[in-house]
Amino acid sequence: MTATVRKFGHGTLELRRGDITALTVDAIVNAANIHLQHGGGVAWAIVLKGGGIIQEESDRIIIARGRPLETGEAVITSGGKLPAKFVIHTAGPIWGDGDEDAKLRRACLSSLKLADENKLKSVAFPAISTGIYRFPLDRAAHILLTAATEHLAGKTGLERVIFCLFDEKAFNAFASAMTEI
Repeated sequence: MTATVRKFGHGTLELRRGDITALTVDAIVNAANIHLQHGGGVAWAIVLKGGGIIQEESDRIIIARGRPLETGEAVITSGGKLPAKFVIHTAGPIWGDGDEDAKLRRACLSSLKLADENKLKSVAFPAISTGIYRFPLDRAAHILLTAATEHLAGKTGLERVIFCLFDEKAFNAFASAMTEI
């Protein structure tokens, strides 16, 4: 179900309620941990549906880098068996670690930048950090939507940015924040 589609620059921002792993887009964003171990939440659902290749590619990224991701950083793997061609993994902030707003904004923007670098046209986000990382939902919705609209209003090849929210509470928080942007 699509609640809102708004145009910003050359692209559109869309809110949907549903399963992000079912979307046919160029990339979906995974709310990952810094070690890219996909054992829970959205990350686990992505690997379950996309296959073990996503975890294998994530492991290779961490080994090649020789260090975990920094909070707000993003990397890309294939989408495995998902309808999405790619998965962009970004490490969202844990509520209480400090400077969470800036870190969440960076997670969104680094994901969008990576999508542009890979010449992607469509990308879908979950509500990054609002699950086990306890980021307040209303606050996250405002930060994520503001960052996405600013990116779309600038120089980008992206045509569609979707926020795919799994439950009604998250969907309503993002729909409310969308009216303020």
